[in-house]
Amino acid sequence: MTARDAVDEPAWRRVITLHGRIEQELAKALQRRFGLGLTEYRALSRLAEVDGCSLRMQVLADAIGLNQSSVSRLVARLEEAGLTVRDPCENDRRGVYSMLTPEGRQRQALAEPVYRETLSAALDKAANDPDLADAVAALRAAN
Repeated sequence: MTARDAVDEPAWRRVITLHGRIEQELAKALQRRFGLGLTEYRALSRLAEVDGCSLRMQVLADAIGLNQSSVSRLVARLEEAGLTVRDPCENDRRGVYSMLTPEGRQRQALAEPVYRETLSAALDKAANDPDLADAVAALRAAN
């Protein structure tokens, strides 16, 4: 084991712990207030931030860290809820876009401030934990 390994592993564990705590808080807030899972919210947010509110399924999968089959199931749930629709790609018969509906845009817009507030509060809480304070400080300094 190198000296760097001795530093990297504990730091990585703290990042994982921080990530888990933050994700849990975000998931609870979004589910409770808007009936959205965290991944569903992230998909709606990615769609809302691009021109046309539409992305190819593979691009959406990459943007939110899912594989192709997982994003297909996710988009099916969003479609069932009326938040997105699928749109075939005109130039590539194999390509499919996921497009935000007006209802999806509205739900994402309502959820965004809660997401941001919850994220900030969860980071503030984690910053008070001596084991996580440095990880929070590094994350916030990256902006």
